[in-house]
Amino acid sequence: MIRYRTVAVDGLNIFYREAGRPEAPAVLLLHGFPSSSHMFRGLLPLLADRYRLVAPDLPGFGFSDAPDRARFRYTFDNLAKIMERFADSVGLKRHAIYVFDYGAPVGFRLALARPERISAIVSQNGNAYAEGLSEGWNPIQKYWQDPIPANRSALRDFLTPQAIRWQYTHGVADETLVAPESYTLDSALLARPGNDEIQLDLFLDYASNVALYPKFQEYFRTHQPPLLAAWGQHDPFFLPPGAEAFKCDNRNAEVRLFDTGHFALETHAHEIAAAIREFLDRKLA
Repeated sequence: MIRYRTVAVDGLNIFYREAGRPEAPAVLLLHGFPSSSHMFRGLLPLLADRYRLVAPDLPGFGFSDAPDRARFRYTFDNLAKIMERFADSVGLKRHAIYVFDYGAPVGFRLALARPERISAIVSQNGNAYAEGLSEGWNPIQKYWQDPIPANRSALRDFLTPQAIRWQYTHGVADETLVAPESYTLDSALLARPGNDEIQLDLFLDYASNVALYPKFQEYFRTHQPPLLAAWGQHDPFFLPPGAEAFKCDNRNAEVRLFDTGHFALETHAHEIAAAIREFLDRKLA
């Protein structure tokens, strides 16, 4: 059974999905852009018999609060701080993390801050190496280099319903496997007043994640956490070399490529769940 809860963290209501026994080994699941914990709806039932699974919505996403930009600065540092306190609030101590897209820089910041708490990492199209960034990042990188209004405005194309649907279906062999409520829900939540500016702020701050890649890589070299890179190999933004790069610094890194796109769980939840079960059972035994 999946339970739907909300907890107050620093004055923000953080929505989360939870499944599994409270005493089971814990996994914190962190979503990406432009999604929410909804992306894990198919995965949670496949792992709940063995793990405690906790999947929050980041501030500004899903059903969590989206405070005004005047009182909450939307940076990945701040998202990570909220998630660190969220983990404390729901009683997560030592736990694994499943990170996807935006969830990777949030989760890797948690690992930098509290390495002793991270038992294992599953990175599903969550990057920590420049080798994994495709040319699809060029318009965003242009905004990093010259954050003028024209370059910011150009990124609004990433927020349209058509662009969101494309992120879900690009690289998918059978688009009928992608549930339409996935990209429809994302688009509806992005359409809330002011949310577009929140997302544009995070596009700009993503440069801070790339700047942290050397520190993330140092963490992998120093701590050698068990790491499974479970990658949709046709992702238009995070390429397979980004998955393979984990092995450069972490002898405990393993790579599994799946014949799908960015939102790999939409089409390959069962296969990814099987890979996670085998990996965590072996590494956490």
